[in-house]
Amino acid sequence: MAEIRRAGTVEEVVAAQHLFDGPAHREASEKFLAGEENHLLIAYEDGEPAGMITGTEVTHPDKGTEMFLNELDVSPDYQRRGIGRDLVDALAGIARERGCRGMWVGVETDNKAALATYTSAGASNDGPFIMQSWTFED
Repeated sequence: MAEIRRAGTVEEVVAAQHLFDGPAHREASEKFLAGEENHLLIAYEDGEPAGMITGTEVTHPDKGTEMFLNELDVSPDYQRRGIGRDLVDALAGIARERGCRGMWVGVETDNKAALATYTSAGASNDGPFIMQSWTFED
């Protein structure tokens, strides 16, 4: 079973950056880690980062606080061992401890691995989801 720890330093983030979509940026990592509402958990196998999950508590006046599961990744060498599910369970545990009323994630409908992971961790499908996005260039 993987050891799951909350990241607390930029060095930990950089050591796990192969699990992100791109390289970790120092300033963004510092800002993320400084936010009490932000959570980055890293799963370690034999001392090596094998998976990660990020979540952010989002509060809305009429809904209270929910945990937004932003990103989950498990290194290909460690997939299909339950690490993804364990990371989701760990983030859900934090959400419960912090009084969140629930947790949610947006998933592409053809991402079968993600859907299977979230279902195995107890998530239910709330129907179709379309993500609209904006990109702001510097």
